[in-house]
Amino acid sequence: MSLSALVSQAVRDPVLAITCALVLAVVLVNGWTDAPNAIAAAVGAGALSFRRAALLAAACNLLGAVVMTAVNASVAETLYDIADFGSSPGAALPALCVALCAIVVWAAAAWRFGVPTSESHALAAGLSGAALALPGGWANLRPGPWGRILLGLALSLLLGYLAGAACRRLVEHARPSARLCRRGQIAGAAAMAFLHGAQDGQKLLGVFLLAAAMAGGRGAGFSPEPSLTLLCAAVMALGTALGGRRIVEAVGRDMVRLGPREGLSADLGGGACLLLCTLAGLPVSTTHAKTAAILGAGAGGGVNRAVAGRVLLTWLWTFPGCGLLGFLLSALFRLSASCGILLWP
Repeated sequence: MSLSALVSQAVRDPVLAITCALVLAVVLVNGWTDAPNAIAAAVGAGALSFRRAALLAAACNLLGAVVMTAVNASVAETLYDIADFGSSPGAALPALCVALCAIVVWAAAAWRFGVPTSESHALAAGLSGAALALPGGWANLRPGPWGRILLGLALSLLLGYLAGAACRRLVEHARPSARLCRRGQIAGAAAMAFLHGAQDGQKLLGVFLLAAAMAGGRGAGFSPEPSLTLLCAAVMALGTALGGRRIVEAVGRDMVRLGPREGLSADLGGGACLLLCTLAGLPVSTTHAKTAAILGAGAGGGVNRAVAGRVLLTWLWTFPGCGLLGFLLSALFRLSASCGILLWP
């Protein structure tokens, strides 16, 4: 479905219009709260000011989403196929709406406390929780996409940490000057932001296509349209430009003290992890990959255990927290319908 066709259909279908607005809200929040992780090391090590880094990340997010979706859209397809919301648009679209509401609430709370959370996993959990509340329950979840998501979760943490530690050893052996490290970090931050757009831009495009398919009865196959890709990428870039200073400070400064060499190592390690997983079609979290790479690169310099523990606790709660929130909101809509308060077919 093209952007013009989606807008035309949304004008005739108010529920689809609300769903599309919520998808764009999640895209904006993702750019605001998730994308800053891509620039955290460069800002923390002093290679870039926060404002310049945010503008660089916005441009590279836009480019990454457009280019990678055209080359390999398998990440978007995983989110498109994650759950079965049924064939009735009247039931499926409201369930998708409440799932997106759960994601926005979770992300806003994490931003308020300056904790880097993964919108990728919040998205998967919220969609799955809402689908569980529909008739069919557990049968609505599709094991194939969920297997790829869990594999991506494990790989992003393990590979990110190991790549960050390995890159630090290589950088220390090469002994580049502080000035060269800072220049390398600018390129590294741009690459990380490009790969974040390649990953998260695709995931949210998959949700857009899911909403369009639900409104049309979900019969057509997965087929990304360039105009929709560009819209998702542009809104994400806007969110990144608005900035996530609290998250950058928590990851790039408070959690680990990064010098120029550690910062460069974190950018190289996180970028390598994201690139490998994206090419393999695995949906992974930029937050997890970059934060793990920062921990790996800065492990020898002293980690603030209190900040790291708070970040880890938020990660552990993302799946059950967003999943439960999506389930409860979806169940509440269905219960209100049975009482005649809200129309739910």
